[in-house]
Amino acid sequence: MSGTTTGGTSRRRVLRLAGGGLALAALGAGAAGCREDGVDEAGSGGSGGAEPAGSGKPSPDGGDGGGSGKGPKPLWTESVPAQTYGDNDELVAVAGMVIASGSPLKALDAATGKERWSLPEGATPGAPLLVAGDTLYLASGKYDGTVAGYSPATGEETWRGRLGKGYRQPRPVAVDDRQVYVVAEILEEDNSSHTNVIAAFDSGSGKLVWSEQRDLGTEQNGIHAAVEGRHLVYTDFKKNLTVRDTATGRQVWTQKTDKTNYGFFTVHEGLVIVPQGDRLQAYALADGAREWSLKATRFTTFKEPSVVDGVLYIADSGRTVRAVAPGSGKEIWRSEALAEAGFQVPRQYVKAGDVVYAATDLDKGGGVAALDAGSGKLRWTFNDGSGDHHAWLVATDGERVFALHGKKLHALPA
Repeated sequence: MSGTTTGGTSRRRVLRLAGGGLALAALGAGAAGCREDGVDEAGSGGSGGAEPAGSGKPSPDGGDGGGSGKGPKPLWTESVPAQTYGDNDELVAVAGMVIASGSPLKALDAATGKERWSLPEGATPGAPLLVAGDTLYLASGKYDGTVAGYSPATGEETWRGRLGKGYRQPRPVAVDDRQVYVVAEILEEDNSSHTNVIAAFDSGSGKLVWSEQRDLGTEQNGIHAAVEGRHLVYTDFKKNLTVRDTATGRQVWTQKTDKTNYGFFTVHEGLVIVPQGDRLQAYALADGAREWSLKATRFTTFKEPSVVDGVLYIADSGRTVRAVAPGSGKEIWRSEALAEAGFQVPRQYVKAGDVVYAATDLDKGGGVAALDAGSGKLRWTFNDGSGDHHAWLVATDGERVFALHGKKLHALPA
């Protein structure tokens, strides 16, 4: 998967923050009825406040070697000006830096936690941090209608794309090694906007490659997108799943999903895999045909999926985690260790070595769980004890696992 995001402030984010006690205005619903609209059951250290909970002496696998299940003591902890909403692309580890979405946007040295560079305007709140090659792509914090690319190692601007004066707030939604894909509002004469456009910029020259107007009633916020080969895939809150050709922008197919999943999906080798209630369904990118389906256990629903190192990881509302072969839907293992430990439902996954690190949504009993990648056995859990309402986010550089919770960034040994 080349790049993903949820652009803008979505209903899901509003619900997350409201669930944590913040007073936010609900987003209005857009017009309905937009055009963008197989095999079954394939098988079954540093500064930053209070001492984090579960900080036993790290063992070689990064956890407490005494078998208590306590997580490792952080290598460092720093306060950061994070402005996150729980989306997976608001924390990145790249080029020896770890960067959390915020204003100012700050890059910390991955090994020491020391600040290496800062952008005063930062990233637009809610916009993603997308990385392709040696470039970090951001919606401009200056609100000047541009999308910019920066060196993640130095913070220097290396690329810029602009749609023009007839558009407002272009936001990157996905990137690959050739193009940057953005969504922007189309401005009317009175400066209002009722439609939006999806477009592609050349990642070398910054020139516009193609631009396609989306249907009336579609929204420019709340989009989650990914690139797989010649296919740009995205979902929205109208329960639309849409695929476009990356070379021309032509719409290949679109269909309504059975149930909303807040826009989250994953792609792998010609398939787009979408959780829909108690079903996990895989569709062919070429034509939208359903390739396989996996059913959750009774009274549970699937959460966010992620393909990491060729394996699909997904949890259900009963706190069961599955490792699944993404090509066939066949289960590799099923673990109920998190439910047995009283841990919360994970929603994001990264892998380092033979360990999968899973981060939970907002909950004072959540945090980061380390699972054996081969069996699903729980090694340890980590919570900083802050009680912060924000969801947890994780990223890794292979040597360390970075856990962001609110405005606290922890570096854990991988």
